[in-house]
Amino acid sequence: MVADVDGTLVTHDKVLTDRAIAAVRALHAADILFAVTSGRPPRGMSMLIQPLQLQTPIAAFNGGLFVNPDMSVIEQHVIPSPVVAPAIALLESFGLDVWLYRGADWFVRDLNGPHVDREAWTVQFPPTLVKDYDDLTEDIAKIVGVSDDHDTVAAGSSAAHEQFGDHVSAARSQPYYLDITHPHANKGTVVQYLASRYHIPAEQIATIGDMPNDVLMFAHSGLSIVMGNASLEVQRCARRVTSSNDEEGFANAVQRYVVPRV
Repeated sequence: MVADVDGTLVTHDKVLTDRAIAAVRALHAADILFAVTSGRPPRGMSMLIQPLQLQTPIAAFNGGLFVNPDMSVIEQHVIPSPVVAPAIALLESFGLDVWLYRGADWFVRDLNGPHVDREAWTVQFPPTLVKDYDDLTEDIAKIVGVSDDHDTVAAGSSAAHEQFGDHVSAARSQPYYLDITHPHANKGTVVQYLASRYHIPAEQIATIGDMPNDVLMFAHSGLSIVMGNASLEVQRCARRVTSSNDEEGFANAVQRYVVPRV
């Protein structure tokens, strides 16, 4: 079973509930491998490792970087250097604030920008303040456009697809975040990677998520489950719908749809 984190595994307030922990332990007891994938950087998921007893690779940056539970790097896919500056310019043309992620570092140009404080609280480490991004074009794992104008974020996503085509993957990880990553860094590729690593056919994989960037993950699994807090557009892409992340939707899905199949 492969799970998204924000909006799925944790509540709106980023809490990993006791029922969610118990659900993952029920998966372990049933000999079902459990893995997480997220747009978060690796350090932003380290707090999940101990309570969930994670042993599978952790897919950070939507699959841009795979690490072991000890945070050692397995492999990474970075954005092609010539694309970085044009991608930043595109996001800025829509009025989006721009963040960059490289390795373990998160760079911003405004510490008081939208969602910076909340993101720092979520991932549990602060960003690095820089004056500009002129010297940051190599080994960039993720570029994020941020705005509370959700329609503008969606428009930026469409424009990124139109301008860069197959040179990047561009998808909304939250209504206010547009993530641009390497074209192989998407959650569908994450599921394919895990299926290959553990020799598990797609029909024996369950996926669960809530956002448009989870839809590719659904497409590569035999059982796709969408959260009740997802949009109707995303809900139509999954086979099952569970309750919201504030109503124990993850735990309910494991109990109702996954463990009984064993």
